[in-house]
Amino acid sequence: MTTNRINDIQIDDSGLAAPTPAIEQERKVAIFDLLEDNSFELAGRDDLVPPEGPYHLGLSIREKRLVVDAKTENGHPAAEFHLSLGPFRQVVKDYFAICESYFDAVKKLPPSQIEAIDMARRGIHNEGARVLQERLEGKANVDIDTARRLFTLICVLHWG
Repeated sequence: MTTNRINDIQIDDSGLAAPTPAIEQERKVAIFDLLEDNSFELAGRDDLVPPEGPYHLGLSIREKRLVVDAKTENGHPAAEFHLSLGPFRQVVKDYFAICESYFDAVKKLPPSQIEAIDMARRGIHNEGARVLQERLEGKANVDIDTARRLFTLICVLHWG
């Protein structure tokens, strides 16, 4: 198994509003899928080689910034990134809106219309993953599937 991976993730949602059942289900699925298959590699800086993984990752929002806290398996600090939430705001807003439309559509629309909304939902999700990859550039490398799952968890943190 590769060391360039996340083997534990903690979401600090203290101080946030309680999630809806749908949001909590999205969170559980994203965490399960993320831990099953991911790629996370810290980037070296200034000729410094980052500690090897696998990593324990913490996600939180502090002072209106997304904090990504990576530790080694034995709990030693590996890296901590503070990312502006600004670049995520619109795509998170769009994602919540399209998810609401999707959940409503599932209840009353024909499969062809549900499929169209789901395609739009996936497109917005991919956009959020791309934004995350850009924001992590020079800090950590993640593949698109890992970025998608982490974006879902960022959305969960935005819920509050």
